Amino acid sequence: MEQNFRKFLLSMIGIVPAAFVLIGLFEVWVKRETVEKHMGEKAIFRGFFWAIVLAGTIIGGLYVSFPIAAALLKKGARSSVVFTFLFASTICRVPMTVFEANFLGVKFTLVRFLISLPLVIISSLFLGALVDKKRLLLPMIIKE
Repeated sequence: MEQNFRKFLLSMIGIVPAAFVLIGLFEVWVKRETVEKHMGEKAIFRGFFWAIVLAGTIIGGLYVSFPIAAALLKKGARSSVVFTFLFASTICRVPMTVFEANFLGVKFTLVRFLISLPLVIISSLFLGALVDKKRLLLPMIIKE
């Protein structure tokens, strides 16, 4: 058990600082207008596409995805797109997909994507509508 803890701790020390530097650069370099254009209220299908593409590039799992999701919300991304990003970051990461295709086959990976991605988008639309209707977003997240 102690060996697993050390392994996890070293993994966290190796990934998290670099990820937070990149998130900070995203906060500074990417303009709010760019995020609103590609992931905001007016970007209907384009927002989901970019959320899935961005989620595929995530390394480090959800402890990296949550700060990025908060940054996207601050920059004006629609809540359903942010949910799509969070859900897709658990199932669409490139390293995991390559590993899966290598061991379980490309056909299995394609079937899993064809089933899971529409479900991700549908559940994100539902949760986004619920969050927007109930105004459940934390004020501290969406403040500038």
